[in-house]
Amino acid sequence: MTKLTTPEENNQGGLGKALQSPMQRRAFFRYAGGTAAAAALLLTACNDDDDIDPMPPTMDGVDLGSGDIGILNYAYALEQLEAAFYTEVVAKSAGALSSDEMKVMMDIKAHEVAHREFFKAALGDKAISGLEVDFSKINFSDKNSVLTTAMTFEDLGVAAYNGAGKLFTDSGNGLTYLLLAGKIVSVEARHAAAIHDLMGNNARKFGEELIDMNGLDRALMPDKVLAAAGPYIKTKINYSNLPK
Repeated sequence: MTKLTTPEENNQGGLGKALQSPMQRRAFFRYAGGTAAAAALLLTACNDDDDIDPMPPTMDGVDLGSGDIGILNYAYALEQLEAAFYTEVVAKSAGALSSDEMKVMMDIKAHEVAHREFFKAALGDKAISGLEVDFSKINFSDKNSVLTTAMTFEDLGVAAYNGAGKLFTDSGNGLTYLLLAGKIVSVEARHAAAIHDLMGNNARKFGEELIDMNGLDRALMPDKVLAAAGPYIKTKINYSNLPK
């Protein structure tokens, strides 16, 4: 069982400190503002996928909150999970992966840590606490175990952002958050493509289970996403107050 946020990651190359500054936050939001049409289409046009049983809501555990803040905390929780996973991969999987594969993992780790720290800074005192993970079912010394888990997390991350986009309010900060999510989901999709490439013949065929008949990527609502991620998250999460 591992704590998701570590001082070492927060200080990596000054990344955590930079992303927590107000100027960096405002610059990131301005940068996100250039993709309004694409983000709105990407995050609201997809239908929910039905291949994952939803997780029943619980009133126990960490409360993600309500409204736009709740959705941001939901994204923050997922980014914590991904950042923690790739941190473990970089620390423990050098013997299982080639040097080129490890470079990909290091790049993805940097991105996921950046996403995590950005949400933490943007949420401020409304951010949920650091969650705890359970990676006991992952063999970090086995290439297939590492890549299969990475593929699962990245495909799930894309579907999570696609599903969450429509839950933001349609004005004010909600629109800004939607634009930001559009920038992040595109990065998650690049990660997914890279991992699929590393998996080679063991990866899902292109589009299988991920893209519908309209050529749109799948979207999952929080109850299904948290059900899929649940085995890797030790902390109980209360999402009952999220927008429906």
